[in-house]
Amino acid sequence: MPIVAKSYDLIDEVSPVRQARVVTPIKALHVVPARHPWRWAGSIFAAVVLLAIAHSLATNPRWEWGVFGQWFFSPSVLRGLGQTLLLTLLSTVFSVILGTALALARLSGSPLLAALAWGYIWFFRSMPALLVLIILYNFAYLYDHIVLGVPFTEVVFAEWSTVDVLSQFTVAVLGLSLMQAAYAAEIIRGGLIGVDAGQHEAAAALGLPASRRIFRIILPQALRSILPSGFNEIIGLVKGTSIVYVLALPELFYTVQVIYNRTQAVIPLLIVATVWYLIITTVLTSAQYYVERHFARGTARVLPPTPLQRVRGWLKEKAHG
Repeated sequence: MPIVAKSYDLIDEVSPVRQARVVTPIKALHVVPARHPWRWAGSIFAAVVLLAIAHSLATNPRWEWGVFGQWFFSPSVLRGLGQTLLLTLLSTVFSVILGTALALARLSGSPLLAALAWGYIWFFRSMPALLVLIILYNFAYLYDHIVLGVPFTEVVFAEWSTVDVLSQFTVAVLGLSLMQAAYAAEIIRGGLIGVDAGQHEAAAALGLPASRRIFRIILPQALRSILPSGFNEIIGLVKGTSIVYVLALPELFYTVQVIYNRTQAVIPLLIVATVWYLIITTVLTSAQYYVERHFARGTARVLPPTPLQRVRGWLKEKAHG
């Protein structure tokens, strides 16, 4: 008890000092705002660079913006754009389906199936896309007909001429899909093995079949890590469709080439293609943001505001301020 009384005496002696500190006038404090000289220097430098670029684009007549405006919405360019979008869509769908099958095969307990999937991925990741397209385009030299039947027997269900089947568009879709599937398989496999092992064990303990464990429990969790790399590959595929110009397929880049070879307006037509590729990439990037935000609902209690919500919040602050 004497110790407790002594402690109370100390508190009584110190408390007036604390009260004096609390009532110290705030005006007596000298507040120095934080200064960021390098931030201001960087902002000024960025503004000067942007103004210089804008001035150059506006004043240099060799950009020929009139020619750019003439061809930007021309029917031939829009048809080429449609071919590019269709190539991207079909190649993405087929590569995701084949890539998912390859990823599951690599994780399979069958050594032969895993080796087959590994060999496919190794081969197509080692091949240039241009070489694959040219080989497929000349595939009729190796095989005159494509036959559907029972292997190692004479039983044939259907038969087609290779030249008729492998048209320019078919070769482009097939070649891009085969190449992209090898990369998609590794992205999907990385996402699957990134899921905690306890999720696999818990799903198996519930007695769920392997297919339901993968597609209903493991894959939805793996999508959070698959999506960023997957969208990056899709954006790369959009630009990669330009390589099918070797097949004389009239996609966006080939169409632009044909036009500027005829008109000799090289730079304006290349800018037309550039702007369309930028628009496609911007749309895909925006879609990626919202898709990732959708799948982040399981990990974040409060989702970050969207750009539109940030703008609305800023406008409200300015209105009330």
